[in-house]
Amino acid sequence: QAQLVESGGGLVQAGGSLRLSCAASTRTFSGYAMGWFRQAPGKEREFVAATIIWDGGKTYYAESVKDRFTISRDNALNAVNLQMNNLKPEDTAVYYCAADVKEFTAVGPIRYYGNDYWGKGTLVTVSS
Repeated sequence: QAQLVESGGGLVQAGGSLRLSCAASTRTFSGYAMGWFRQAPGKEREFVAATIIWDGGKTYYAESVKDRFTISRDNALNAVNLQMNNLKPEDTAVYYCAADVKEFTAVGPIRYYGNDYWGKGTLVTVSS
């Protein structure tokens, strides 16, 4: 069964940077939208960023992370990365990699094929 595995979480001071990576176990994901969600303690899961391979490889970001986070995709490696700069304490959350999830359709005109792949998450803690 296809899987997504995140890495790169950790503890960082406010203003610092982290890079999250998500590796897909198969090439199944090469045609899907991929991206990141996060869930802070006591809050609902929220969209962070997404990337698609059609339409010129368009990217989407939550307003709260725009200009600080950058999503990138390596189709050859079946991987998607999230470079997070100028981190803030409110960025503290468990970050989940996702591929072909219905939640992307609320972000923009993103194709959904009904698979709903999620990683297990990686914790990012930003200290003040």
